[in-house]
Amino acid sequence: MQIGIDLGATKIESVVLDDNGKEIGRAREKSPENYEKTLASIKLIIESLEKKFNKSFNIGVCHPGSISNETGLLKNAHNSPWLNHKPFGSDISKILDRNILCENDANCFALSEAFDGSAKNYKIVFGIILGSGCGGGLIVNKKIVKGANAITGEWGHNGLPFSGLLDDEIKNNKTIEDYVSGKGLEKLFKEKFNEELTTKEIFSKINDKDYKYKKFIDDFANRLARSLTTIINIADPDAIVFGGGVSNEIFFLDEIKKQTKKFLKEKEINTAFLKPMYGDASGVRGAAILGRKIVY
Repeated sequence: MQIGIDLGATKIESVVLDDNGKEIGRAREKSPENYEKTLASIKLIIESLEKKFNKSFNIGVCHPGSISNETGLLKNAHNSPWLNHKPFGSDISKILDRNILCENDANCFALSEAFDGSAKNYKIVFGIILGSGCGGGLIVNKKIVKGANAITGEWGHNGLPFSGLLDDEIKNNKTIEDYVSGKGLEKLFKEKFNEELTTKEIFSKINDKDYKYKKFIDDFANRLARSLTTIINIADPDAIVFGGGVSNEIFFLDEIKKQTKKFLKEKEINTAFLKPMYGDASGVRGAAILGRKIVY
């Protein structure tokens, strides 16, 4: 049995999995916007679960950002700045008096889906998170690929491929994330139509009789397809799993795949485009799977 902890900007979620991967417990509480209180909250959650099950668990924690290979400090937790520049991995291990496996949340999402989720039958899996931001994780043979700089999978920080293809891309310096993430789409929509809508509301416009809204979503699909060419050209994964709030709104993955094929100039793409089996629960499940110590 393993415990997984998903440390987010607004919530701390916990899950208990049995040795067959079956979920036997789940809880959620508000995330304190303070480093020391965050450590204390996680400690209390673990102690409570171990008392409930009368058992000592292997534990994995997924978190925003990544832990530097050089310094051991957490970095790039943009929505949880109180975690940045802190030795989170060593501190949480110290406070719980055992080795705690810590990993980026997108990597844990990808691991969960590659391990026993929708991509379990594939060797090379890229897990995409299209949420408020844009991130991802690479899994090979059910093992996380971290990279020398601990930034493997951060495709959203790259420039948009074929930049300038659409009129509003000319003379700007935006990244992929600026065009396909939730926050990016909301900002672009406001700039274009002077309307403030959530990403979900934007996608509801696809059936609107006003063509301008449909074109906005068509442009999103075009940019996402172009962005995916970067992943396929470099990692050439067997499967790409689409997670996150924006991905939940995409019901036209087949069209995205067709456009990606066009930009790759390939006759066929063998890469499977998949929805996640475990949805938003994949991150915390991936954290629990870390505790099996078979993924490194």
